[in-house]
Amino acid sequence: MKYTLLLLFVFATSFSPSETNVYICGPTGAKKYHYNENCRGLSACSHGTVKTSLKQAQGLGLTLCGWED
Repeated sequence: MKYTLLLLFVFATSFSPSETNVYICGPTGAKKYHYNENCRGLSACSHGTVKTSLKQAQGLGLTLCGWED
């Protein structure tokens, strides 16, 4: 249930046209966000990437990937 709610929240808030989009590894357990979908930091992601807004990612407590700062 928790997984489903988080997934719905991420997808529902990721379609705002005025916001910067970022990528995270999977719908749960991510610790970093990435501006580039092909970032080196996502290479070990086995859960698939999820596109979301920067605001949403920061709201979840995620920080910018070290390869992109």
